[in-house]
Amino acid sequence: MKDFFIVDGHFDLGGIIYKRRKRGLTRILENEYYSAMSKNHVKLVVAAIFIETDQVDMALKESLLQINAILTDVQESEHFVIIESKKDLLKLRNSKDIGLIMSLEGAEPILRQKELLNIFYKLGVRGLGLTWSRRNFVADGSYFRNPREGIKGGLTPFGIEVLEFAEGLNMFVDVSHLNDPGFEDVLLYHQKPFIASHSNARAINNLVRNLTLDQLKSIQSVGGVIGINAYKKVVSENEDLQTIKGLCDHIEYMVKNIGADHVGFGFDFCTPYYESDVLLDVMSGYEALPMVIEELRSRDLDEATINKIAGENWYQFFLKHFK
Repeated sequence: MKDFFIVDGHFDLGGIIYKRRKRGLTRILENEYYSAMSKNHVKLVVAAIFIETDQVDMALKESLLQINAILTDVQESEHFVIIESKKDLLKLRNSKDIGLIMSLEGAEPILRQKELLNIFYKLGVRGLGLTWSRRNFVADGSYFRNPREGIKGGLTPFGIEVLEFAEGLNMFVDVSHLNDPGFEDVLLYHQKPFIASHSNARAINNLVRNLTLDQLKSIQSVGGVIGINAYKKVVSENEDLQTIKGLCDHIEYMVKNIGADHVGFGFDFCTPYYESDVLLDVMSGYEALPMVIEELRSRDLDEATINKIAGENWYQFFLKHFK
């Protein structure tokens, strides 16, 4: 593990830190995450800003409060930094710090005003997930089940404008949670590589929340990265397969079908977000990273390949994408 530069492409730190600080706690990153991250060589995490469904009407306010919570907590820390540029990434490589990249998980905070992305960019946000698993002004989400709804749609006219505006800002676009027609629209209208920060293979677990082989190949073709999700029900609907081995089945499938250069981690740890007494993920947290690495080794993946999956693919993607 000592030579790995591990990157997690998706962690709902915005909501986690905001909720904890709202209760009067401080130094959340230092007190709750630094030890596990540093011991297991986690060097870079995409910190998602996620708005709960019952807060959507106040999405702009909630997102700003989450961003403020992250920035304040980083200011109180000795080991965390916000990553906003290529210069920051290069500096992080040779430092002892842990970097955070802020990203919106769903476009609800911009309401119907794409220019608000300018403000988020100035605050340090560098990623834009178009949807969560619900419909918004930009697009239609991929629900976990099949709720009663009208005809599914792809990107709205406003959604296409948002996509192009984000591209002009050099924000990376994230298609996790986007439905299939929306995915096709991103392929059609987006001119830069994009990612799926926390999505698995539909061939392994047949959820519309996961990606088809054609979608995986599309992300490969544009030079993007897919982050493997550790949430139990995204890994498998079969409880017997909700394990680290089940997680690595998705990694192995992707490596075999699209190559090792486009696969990474995007664990989306839900247990700390929901403060659940029951483990919602197939991993206990970053403490379980050595078990993931050993499972990948047991599948005859060489160290160079595992190194790419563990973090190098994400690092190179961000290095190319950031100004």
